[in-house]
Amino acid sequence: MQTENAYEKAFYEQGKQYIVGIDEAGRGPIAGPLVVAAVMFEKGYSHPEIYDSKKISEKKRNELFQVIIHDALEYHIAIVEPSVIDELNIYRATQKTMEDLVTMFEHVDGVLTDAMPLRVCSCPYEAIIKGDMKSVSIAAASILAKVTRDHIMMGYDHLYPAYGFAKHKGYPTKAHLEALEKEGVLPIHRKSYGPVAKCSQIKFDFD
Repeated sequence: MQTENAYEKAFYEQGKQYIVGIDEAGRGPIAGPLVVAAVMFEKGYSHPEIYDSKKISEKKRNELFQVIIHDALEYHIAIVEPSVIDELNIYRATQKTMEDLVTMFEHVDGVLTDAMPLRVCSCPYEAIIKGDMKSVSIAAASILAKVTRDHIMMGYDHLYPAYGFAKHKGYPTKAHLEALEKEGVLPIHRKSYGPVAKCSQIKFDFD
């Protein structure tokens, strides 16, 4: 598996040099943060193993995480807390965070996102369906985002061992929903999501 990088090449052929790829991890879970990452490589960069983070093993993702942060000209990772997701909704929280990440780069000529249109962008961009399979920059961002989020959820597993976050990473699996009903809503749960909203009894107060 290898990304073709046709979208980066299209920007390069237009005389652009600094291309940012953006992707996220954690839109579907009912607990934990959304993580959005943005990556810029040098012009013409490729790597045979950087691909959609969901299609490669956890061990390989962790290895590639180190490769990416070493090889990238610049990268940024943003963590969006559940309270922000509840306030904005997950779509807008993802979109706004991607827009904010673009502004963190010193030079940007073009932006590639994984299927997310941007309302505000200072340069040309393309929202590519299944972009993490078609762009090395987006694929790299998907790896940074997923590895970061998985590590966060592993930490929450130690903090809240009854919920099984190490296994399901906050997704609404049967085991997670059963724990939610039995143990109650945590501060890291997304209160606007249906399964959490239905579980109205909050058994813990960590404020």
